[in-house]
Amino acid sequence: MCKSKESLKEMLYAVYGEGTRSLARFTVLERQLKTEFNAEGAEFFTAPGRTEIIGNHTDHNGGKVLAASIGMDTIAAAWPNHSECVIVRSQGFSQPFVLDLGHLDAVPEGDGTLSLLAGIFRGCRTLGFNVEGFYACISTEVISAAGVSSSASFEMLICAIINHFFNEGRMSCLDYAKIGQYAEHHYWKKQSGLMDQLACAVGGAVFLDFSDKENPVVEKLTLPLEQEGYQIILVNTGKGHGNLSREYSEIPSEMKKAASCLGKQQLSETSLESILIEAPAIRQTCGDRSLLRAIHFFEENRRVDEAREALGRSNIPVFLSLVSQSGNSSWKYLQNCCIPSEPAEQSVSVMLALTELFLTKIGKGACRVHGGGFAGVIMCILPREAADVYREYISAYAGCDNVFPVTIRSQGAIHLG
Repeated sequence: MCKSKESLKEMLYAVYGEGTRSLARFTVLERQLKTEFNAEGAEFFTAPGRTEIIGNHTDHNGGKVLAASIGMDTIAAAWPNHSECVIVRSQGFSQPFVLDLGHLDAVPEGDGTLSLLAGIFRGCRTLGFNVEGFYACISTEVISAAGVSSSASFEMLICAIINHFFNEGRMSCLDYAKIGQYAEHHYWKKQSGLMDQLACAVGGAVFLDFSDKENPVVEKLTLPLEQEGYQIILVNTGKGHGNLSREYSEIPSEMKKAASCLGKQQLSETSLESILIEAPAIRQTCGDRSLLRAIHFFEENRRVDEAREALGRSNIPVFLSLVSQSGNSSWKYLQNCCIPSEPAEQSVSVMLALTELFLTKIGKGACRVHGGGFAGVIMCILPREAADVYREYISAYAGCDNVFPVTIRSQGAIHLG
């Protein structure tokens, strides 16, 4: 271990609020790194998952988002190997991922984690950053394929490793995000925005404005839910995100089609009033769902601004009301709570309906579809005193292993040094 155990524990306390369980996680990876690769040393890295609060599917059209990093994270022990070879051993995979940095073109697109890794390294070079070979052992507690950005967490972790070993800390959080987006666009064929990556990279609660896509606004916020006696609980509905790239890509595409009816490239370049004037043409040319998704976009931007203002006044009831409104808009207008081609499968909608019944009884709280939608996770924010009762209630339908209390984590993708 490159640091004393006591100094490392201090760093772990700053990130995790404890130093025993987290130290054990990193120690396992350190031992694996030295046993499998005979590495001379080990440096530790961590990148969180994220929760999206308001601003569902707006980033890709220049919209606004409130998001936050969460306590679930992906971690690594890594060490440079002074070669062009990258070898990543990831928990849950029987074989390591091996890349020759001199032959990234040989990696096929759309081939899972290996393609994503190749995209990250190619993205680094495209932005002018150095990449060299290293060994890494990785494990994660971020729920996979469920809407808390396990892929972005992984991408930001790899960027943190590259930044520390080969770029002397010159890479910014925005650089990380653009590299992750590049990898997803070009090697994973997923037309993602920058929201997932930025929320994982920056850490804490953030306001994001993507109207300038090259230089989005990133503003740290205070999200005092825990201080005000509220708990965030994520419920995995049991249906994964696999094979939903078409559904996700249709959302930005349909929004941009609506914008094109006004001669614009994306919705942030126009207004709700202009969209409503052209509504008949949009319906005829692009279809009704395109119009509904455009309406969601503009109303979602308004809710983000109002929620940001409410948080500035510590007005939690107004904030929670806006979270509920956002979730209802996603359900009705954005329409990402079920897969259109699978009407019999509506796990997200079922869990939302059951949660709304619970919240109506207690008279407080909010719930919404979480992240990309169509499958995966819902989010519930409720008073701490009701959290255990809700967990027992919803576990009867989702299973106790699919109910996750989460905390907001202040650190993003970092080297523990």
